[in-house]
Amino acid sequence: MARPQRQWQEQKIKADALDIILSMDVSLSMLNRDFNPNRLAVAKAVAANFVENRPYDRIGLVAFDGEAFTLCPLTSDRRVVKEYIQTLQIGRVGEGTAIGLGLATAVNRLKNSASKSRIVILLTDGVNNAGFMAPMDAAEIARSLGVKVYTVGVGTEGRGRRRAVQRP
Repeated sequence: MARPQRQWQEQKIKADALDIILSMDVSLSMLNRDFNPNRLAVAKAVAANFVENRPYDRIGLVAFDGEAFTLCPLTSDRRVVKEYIQTLQIGRVGEGTAIGLGLATAVNRLKNSASKSRIVILLTDGVNNAGFMAPMDAAEIARSLGVKVYTVGVGTEGRGRRRAVQRP
């Protein structure tokens, strides 16, 4: 009660840290309600959980719809990445789903990384229908740079229920 004190200790941890970019689809189709409440909400929850369980890795965030943009560069601050994930919104820069641009932007963020393992996790529900880069071309660039790409499909087979939405 008089002078509470806390003793700080230094700990050495040996871990092979990875550099990971989450590339997330924020196209209009992510509002389909085949999940409750919609695909985007489920993708955000899965991504935030993934980030929470990667204590030693550097993680960044790319979002894409008709265009792609980096929301958060590589960082070891999981709290910041999770905050950016929670701010993801539909319809920020264009219409359509530019999967190739989303992947290429993520790969570009990793190309100069000195990490032994560089990974892109691509979360999308759709088919590439926008952008000037084909997904297979972006995947070939990733392969040539030694970047591993893992794709996570968000949605159910067939058509999902669509919510009436007005673009922001």
